[in-house]
Amino acid sequence: MLEDRKMRLKQFKTKPEDAYADYIGFILTLNEAVKGKKLTCEYKVSETVEKLLSLLNTLDRWIDETPPMDQPSRFGNKAFRTWYAKLEQEAEALVSTVIPSSVRAAAPEIAVYLKESVGNSTRIDYGTGHEAAFAAFLCCLCKIGALRVDDQLAIIFKVFDRYLQVMRKLQKTYRMEPAGSQGVWGLDDFQFLPFIWGSSQLIDHPTLEPRHFVEEKIVNEHHQDYMFLECIKFINEMKTGPFAEHSNQLWNISAVPTWSKVNQGLIRMYKAECLEKFPVIQHFKFGSLLPIQPVKP
Repeated sequence: MLEDRKMRLKQFKTKPEDAYADYIGFILTLNEAVKGKKLTCEYKVSETVEKLLSLLNTLDRWIDETPPMDQPSRFGNKAFRTWYAKLEQEAEALVSTVIPSSVRAAAPEIAVYLKESVGNSTRIDYGTGHEAAFAAFLCCLCKIGALRVDDQLAIIFKVFDRYLQVMRKLQKTYRMEPAGSQGVWGLDDFQFLPFIWGSSQLIDHPTLEPRHFVEEKIVNEHHQDYMFLECIKFINEMKTGPFAEHSNQLWNISAVPTWSKVNQGLIRMYKAECLEKFPVIQHFKFGSLLPIQPVKP
């Protein structure tokens, strides 16, 4: 049912009115929904959102139940494979608890995106392609009607934020390698979407400007309200040395005058560096919910 299409980059860049259009439309709709809003603002939390949080809490609990192994290698703790094997076995059942019984037949296909969203069990790495799989997982839940328009804020502020917490715990516990990292020249070792949505949250903020996010004091004061600053806080915790050296791309972004320009630039960068790069998108799964058609010669 699902195909791991190692299609030529030229074919994917045609942006057919299918998976690409649905996926980027989903990203941009949520980008608009969170504009100017804090993580701590009030919003509806539906039963489906609660079930998704319960699913993510289960993944979190499994980390506690699967401690890292003693091994000579510092990175890529092999206990991750034990943790992942549990997800691989239970993913379909977990998804079935989230979606309505009337669309339960979609569970096997949607479960693939959940399994793809946590990293690679062979390489023990994680990157923006895995993050994209979780966004695709949420997009599919919207397409089958499990998540609705009035869930938009909760999708980002509750579900995706909780997903990030679990992924950071995975990365730290099992010392996962960044997948396809560009080092200091990449935006971040692991994530991209929270920078897009997080910059949208900060558009037209009365006091916080892009230049402020390199100041640790401001990050510590405001990270609970803004996803972008949560990401910066995690970077500050994980890396040492001058910010300009370990996160040069973000340092350059701090010189952009407005959050609106930051947001627009990050969206362009995401399309170019993630969605249109063969090494990232070659692993993306296509199926009946997110289909793609080969380009005609």
